Amino acid sequence: MSVHSNVGRGLAPAAYLRWVSRRGQAPALQDNELKRSYFMITVSNLGMQFGGQWLFQHVDLQFLPGNCYGIIGANGAGKSTFLRILTGELDSTTGSITIDPTKRVSVLKQNQNAYDEYTVLDTVIMGNQHLYDVMKEKDAIYEKPDFSDEDGLRAADLEAEFAEMGGWEAESDASRLLQGLGIGTELHYDLMADTDPRLKVKVLLAQALFGNPDIIMLDEPTNNLDIEAINWLEDFLLDFPGMVIAVSHDRHFLNTVCTHTVDIDYGKIKMYVGNYDFWYESSQMVQAMLRNKNKKNQEKIEELQLFIQRFSANKSKAKQATARRKLLDKLTVEEMPCSTRRYPFVGFQPERELGKDVLTVKDVSLTVDGVKLLDKVYFSVNRTDKIAFVGENELAQTALFKILMGEIEPDEGSVKWGVSTIRSYLPKDNTPYFEGNTMELVDWLRQYSAKKDDVYLRGFLGRMLFSNEDVFKPVSVLSGGEKVRCMLSKMMLSGANVVLLDQPTNHLDMESIQAVNKGLEAFPGVVLLASHDHEMLTSTCNRVIAFQPDGTIIDKYGTYDDYLAWMAEQKEKA
Repeated sequence: MSVHSNVGRGLAPAAYLRWVSRRGQAPALQDNELKRSYFMITVSNLGMQFGGQWLFQHVDLQFLPGNCYGIIGANGAGKSTFLRILTGELDSTTGSITIDPTKRVSVLKQNQNAYDEYTVLDTVIMGNQHLYDVMKEKDAIYEKPDFSDEDGLRAADLEAEFAEMGGWEAESDASRLLQGLGIGTELHYDLMADTDPRLKVKVLLAQALFGNPDIIMLDEPTNNLDIEAINWLEDFLLDFPGMVIAVSHDRHFLNTVCTHTVDIDYGKIKMYVGNYDFWYESSQMVQAMLRNKNKKNQEKIEELQLFIQRFSANKSKAKQATARRKLLDKLTVEEMPCSTRRYPFVGFQPERELGKDVLTVKDVSLTVDGVKLLDKVYFSVNRTDKIAFVGENELAQTALFKILMGEIEPDEGSVKWGVSTIRSYLPKDNTPYFEGNTMELVDWLRQYSAKKDDVYLRGFLGRMLFSNEDVFKPVSVLSGGEKVRCMLSKMMLSGANVVLLDQPTNHLDMESIQAVNKGLEAFPGVVLLASHDHEMLTSTCNRVIAFQPDGTIIDKYGTYDDYLAWMAEQKEKA
């Protein structure tokens, strides 16, 4: 039932004043019309029902120009559904969406095969469909063998419209977007059908960003992007003058670009000022206040107020504009979030301390299907190391993990573990642990636990959010996120003092990612971690090993942010 209508004349107050200065007179706008036109998107009494159950209802929101809104919520809460309603792809059960008619909306497409018959460059330009249509009609007229006077008049009209829309810069603008996302010029005229699926994601993202839209809507824009592409996207959106609405599980992305957090919880959708970290920390404080409501509430309120002031002053990213930081200044305690979300417990307790010798990898090389993944890789691990494995060559990262765990042999070189090490591993592909396995979850976990009684195991699973009848489900039918939580449970029961994790956040929701992050931060042993999660790498690791395309590595001590800063310096020098 959602109705996408357009309102007013689309003039925000600043634009209204510019209009006056240019024209010398004001349009006849009433106060309420001017106020209404300031909002790019207005959501009124929105509700969505599936199978007799309400995902959310009675939603009233207003989205302002110049802001970036991050949509968060537990899995199944309705994040992508809400975004699809905003884009007009899906009708709501109740309510309406009103979008300023003067604004162009651009949406990140999800169907990677929809543009297979077009070139990469044309696919990007189709982000502004009207511009693309004008360009193609104009070219078709010029190619006619019987070019008439009418064709000439039409071509002249199209040329004027094309120029007004910036058409002559379209190809160069599209090329810059593609190059910023790591797609070289040699691929720009390839057909999408012949393009690597991993690059198609980037092409569709470039399409959504193309042509200076007023509103950009993105569903999981950082999925399958490498770190450099994510950093480029963050910089692009920070400089983008329009409005952005994004669904994402990437905390660093949300923290960097978002001025507001749109939280779907309690079957409602509420908007808060601030990025994800601010929402999370303040939510936890509000929850603590509610749990201790019989204690001195005034002290808790004062603590929250101090927290707001401290966050406003110190927590904002350097790249964010001062005007955005000041959004926090007017917050009151009543506007702070409260959440029903449940967070699993992730904590690794080693059975014994590590000795001096942990791990030595000496001249390890590996070639797979004619491709050199590892070339004379050499490094040693100290007992205080928490190492981030990064780089575009993810196959090399996974191959090294498998070599370290003895699953495959290198072509040459050696791996030597210290005698004091107890190792536990979360592989990127956990299929062998679950596929075709009919064991119930509680029995599956029992085989990895020293304590075998049901009370202990069910209590342990409860902390990992498996409760009641969940523990009797066959492990073969578990979801991707549930399987990862099972693997984390297995690791926690191992007593390991060295943990190896290959893309542990795959399939996890934000709450589980947060729990894993905290567990690794608190772990006193050695961590070997491959991940796309910028926040987890930065907060957990004190050393970075970056895999290069030729199979070699770069080994740098310091945080992940230190490594990125060093890489930026190297590029400037080159």
